[in-house]
Amino acid sequence: MFQATDTRELIRLEILGHCLCGTYHRPPEDSSASWTGRTGAGHPAILFLNSLALPRAATGDSAVYWADSFARRGYPTFRFDLPGLGDSDGQTSTDLLDFINSGGFAPAAVGIAKELVERGGYSGVVMLGHCAGAVTANYAAAAFRKCKGMILLDPYFHLPVAKRPERREKLSDWARRSALGRPLSNLFDRLKDLRLFLRGSALPGNANGRLLSKWKEVSAAGLPILVFKAPGIKAQGSKPRVGEFDYLEYAVKLAGRKSDLVMKSIEEADHSFANRAGREAVREVAEGWLTSHFPLTNSAASAKANPLPSAGNKRSGSTKARLAPPNPDCALEGR
Repeated sequence: MFQATDTRELIRLEILGHCLCGTYHRPPEDSSASWTGRTGAGHPAILFLNSLALPRAATGDSAVYWADSFARRGYPTFRFDLPGLGDSDGQTSTDLLDFINSGGFAPAAVGIAKELVERGGYSGVVMLGHCAGAVTANYAAAAFRKCKGMILLDPYFHLPVAKRPERREKLSDWARRSALGRPLSNLFDRLKDLRLFLRGSALPGNANGRLLSKWKEVSAAGLPILVFKAPGIKAQGSKPRVGEFDYLEYAVKLAGRKSDLVMKSIEEADHSFANRAGREAVREVAEGWLTSHFPLTNSAASAKANPLPSAGNKRSGSTKARLAPPNPDCALEGR
């Protein structure tokens, strides 16, 4: 079942007994009546996955903006709501974050990817996920051999700590806003940093070991991966707050020398990347990365994108964006 316009097509797939709703963003050269029935496309499709409980449009319709942009470059792009989210059927877990962190949405994501490859004729799928969606993308990539790459926005590799008491939350908020509280907060961070130093290279107790294992499996095998990072509370660039374990640095080490990993820090963008400058930075870098790794043949659109420099693996860099404060309401912000 589908509804189509010149640039988009609303589609529904039966996956694991659920009717899942998605949107196909049509490249300019695709004049077919439907997304199905292609053969020998020779290039992958891009699949957007939900971030936590957000619908497939994402914060401020940022996913719509990126999907439209990628499609205009010639890349067939799909946004899907996973079971129980957005327009899709199904029930979500009572503890959604734990469900996601254990890979609960991975079977549905793999089911969607298989349908796109088998019915759409694509060579594979590039999975894109933000925050909790990056967790789902990681699990799904490890389970789907035709995953050609991942684009991850602010991924995390830890399990959430127990919710802090309301009094502790108010104290933290006071410390962030008060001239007297800030020095005390900084002192507390330094004490946590000392504890990290004394522990050495050991992983913290809140590490998501299963997720880190899946990350190592796909990254060490050379799967192309583009990672975006926005500064958290009291953090700069890709580095965490003082006193917090640097999971991204640990993930880079797990990936090893044979990995194809690109990391980009969008300076002063917020966690959602949905402000104007954050959206533009993600679009520009992602389009260059796609062109570099998945060049389109016989497509004028592919020539318009600016490829990334051909530097070595685990390339890193930063892109300045218009000031946007971190979002303290996100369950994973300020880790």
